[in-house]
Amino acid sequence: MIITKESLQETHTRIQEFIHRTPVMSSQLINQIVGADIYFKCENFQKMGAFKMRGATNAILQLSETEKEFGVATHSSGNFAQAIALAAKVQGIKAYIVMPSNAPEIKKTAVKGYGGEIIECIPTLEARETTLNEVVNKTGAVFLHPYNDYQVIEGQATAAMELIEDHDDLDAIFAPVGGGGLLSGTALAAHYFSPNTKIIAGEPMGADDAWQSLQKGEIVPQTNPQTIADGLLTSLGDKTFPIIKEHVEEIIRVEEKEIIAAMRLIWERMKIIAEPSSAVALAALIKEKKKYKGQKVGIILSGGNVELSRLPF
Repeated sequence: MIITKESLQETHTRIQEFIHRTPVMSSQLINQIVGADIYFKCENFQKMGAFKMRGATNAILQLSETEKEFGVATHSSGNFAQAIALAAKVQGIKAYIVMPSNAPEIKKTAVKGYGGEIIECIPTLEARETTLNEVVNKTGAVFLHPYNDYQVIEGQATAAMELIEDHDDLDAIFAPVGGGGLLSGTALAAHYFSPNTKIIAGEPMGADDAWQSLQKGEIVPQTNPQTIADGLLTSLGDKTFPIIKEHVEEIIRVEEKEIIAAMRLIWERMKIIAEPSSAVALAALIKEKKKYKGQKVGIILSGGNVELSRLPF
């Protein structure tokens, strides 16, 4: 499947009544710190608190009536689990969510609150995939991948599309990278709607498989990631990597202390809740601020689902 400009426009039309058009915010103080004009696309204000609602909604809306009867299934420890549960509930279909036993209770509670049925497994990728296969075989539900799915990628692209509609002269857009759904969607949005805008990714040093993959020219699987940015622990997929390889300018790696400092800056100066994964993009910009001095820069604040009892500051 090739994602086209037309398919992205159709996606945005398809999902817009089911999502929030999130605000774009700025901070004079952060602008002064960085020396650039920064425009934050606040997906922390999205339904269920993260950009994942866009991709989940787009994928579910394109199911056939027969598929809807059997419901959908996914494996996720966090935001995609909540997005699938809520998007399925809105469409009146069943959602089966395989979650590791050590997933934060706050996220399990949210999934249940949205009507999702949780099937727990031991916290390994192999167990997640095995359990998911058992659920799909038992229920007939359609498996929706959290990021390595073209319809999900198209949905995620709409955040950057809206940002570009609001500010069509951005020099660069920064986004975090984990599995690559948001980053590849952002890259395609810029490619089709703002081709002069460079796409830059932020990635934790302790989970830098995307950076390694670009260096090597092939997917380097994530192994034993160590980072506070719990939304960025997954490996790139065979659908997201080629898009990133072609359209992303560079990946900037940041240390844990830089992520925490950027997160704190957002909380204190913008008065909004952003999760650690969201702060990675700002941390990357701050790290390379000399390169972007005097420029107009967009940042995708990917989400705001934080376990408040475990704040790093």
